[in-house]
Amino acid sequence: MAEGNVERTLVLVKPDGVRRGVVGEIVTRFERKGLKLLAAKTLHVTPELAQRHYAEHQGKPFYPALIQHITSGPILALALEGRSAITVVRLITGATNPQLAAPGTIRGDFGLGITPNLVHASDSPESAARELALYFRPEEFLAYSRVGEEYF
Repeated sequence: MAEGNVERTLVLVKPDGVRRGVVGEIVTRFERKGLKLLAAKTLHVTPELAQRHYAEHQGKPFYPALIQHITSGPILALALEGRSAITVVRLITGATNPQLAAPGTIRGDFGLGITPNLVHASDSPESAARELALYFRPEEFLAYSRVGEEYF
């Protein structure tokens, strides 16, 4: 990896993204930007995992809808790595509200609502570390070099 701030981050393709069949498009956008896919798995989020994941939102009016949505169907959990990965991923995903998300972002191109907005992306190094540990064990991260990685 070229010089720079190499970070790991979590992305969840939420149930609406899986059901709508846009998982491949979403993963492609991250890979085209040079982010390395370290781990991936499909799973059903249990209510307990959802509560741990969204703990900082407990008590907020939208909390029940978050829990209901993330547990409503399968998700794809992704561990991504790259220079400034957290910022890069959040730029690619776009604003939480799809109506305000820029065209060309995942939510700007595909989003239909604030809660069913296709993806979750960690918002800080601390959140990324906490969230990655919820979905992946350390031995699940694969180390490898990408072709052309020196340019990323």
